[in-house]
Amino acid sequence: MIDVIDHDDFRYETQAGDAMRGAFDWEMYYKRIPIPPELQKADPSDPFESPVMAGGLFAVDRKWFWELGGYDPGLEIWGGEQYEISFKVWMCGGRMEDIPCSRVGHIYRKYVPYKVPAGVSLARNLKRVAEVWMDEYAEYIYQRRPEYRHLSAGDVAAQKKLRSSLNCKSFKWFMTKIAWDLPKFYPPVEPPAAAWGEIRNMGTGLCADTKHGALGSLLRLENCVRGRGEAAWNNMQVFTFTWREDIRPGDPQHTKKFCFDAISHTSPVTLYDCHSMKGNQLWKYRKDKTLYHPVSGSCMDCSESDHRIFMNTCNPSSPTQQWLFEHTNSTVLENFNRN
Repeated sequence: MIDVIDHDDFRYETQAGDAMRGAFDWEMYYKRIPIPPELQKADPSDPFESPVMAGGLFAVDRKWFWELGGYDPGLEIWGGEQYEISFKVWMCGGRMEDIPCSRVGHIYRKYVPYKVPAGVSLARNLKRVAEVWMDEYAEYIYQRRPEYRHLSAGDVAAQKKLRSSLNCKSFKWFMTKIAWDLPKFYPPVEPPAAAWGEIRNMGTGLCADTKHGALGSLLRLENCVRGRGEAAWNNMQVFTFTWREDIRPGDPQHTKKFCFDAISHTSPVTLYDCHSMKGNQLWKYRKDKTLYHPVSGSCMDCSESDHRIFMNTCNPSSPTQQWLFEHTNSTVLENFNRN
């Protein structure tokens, strides 16, 4: 288990969420997901299976590590190695467990103390892992990261030969037997969105705008730019109400990694890292056009004079609490509201 040592003062903190399974989304960002009930132990200190490790902190029998070929020597500098070794271990006859009572403190630096040579990229490493180990599932990555499709991964013949000589199982086996709970949180095929496009306020005629979508920024009202093509995207007036019942900047195929977030019935609406665990990021788009926030029991409101967007006591008759999505999927919305 990897705990955090603060970069500034060496303060030691338990990792966020503590015991969780390692996972990934289909853009190949590392994620952590809850241990499913089927794998939970009576004693929380007992080891548990994890599909993917976080990175370079692990214990392994050295002889077997080299029988597996070690790390792919074609991976450069940093990135992708945690997927490569995790897939290799599981698919080639091993197993990987997290040990809750085994803790390693790690200093997460605020800067990179070395120079990365020109031409070296994380994307190349990830494509290399996908090409060698992920079989037909690599297509799900290319659909989300089309720039990866024609990127050169270098010569992978030796790695594919190694996989064959080790009689490794398929990636479909890995997804079915080891990472079977991952699609619940990060499905390979994204379920349809409930609503998307601009979010226009009925009372002011202005649109929700993230001002280029900086993490931690406040959601604001601005003049609507629909129909101006790229201007709408650049001004971040395109949003998606996703199947997770959160709202993210971007269209359904290309959403950002941060979500509308509110903490109280009077707080501003801000952009925060999406955690896909509902809570402060759970929203309901109701038939009266209000955006209801169940955790705070309030509705999204706005002020035309200073362009603020904030939470307020629900008043469906107030035009400033009525929001119109450019596109909606009534079937998905009805299912959300029924649940």
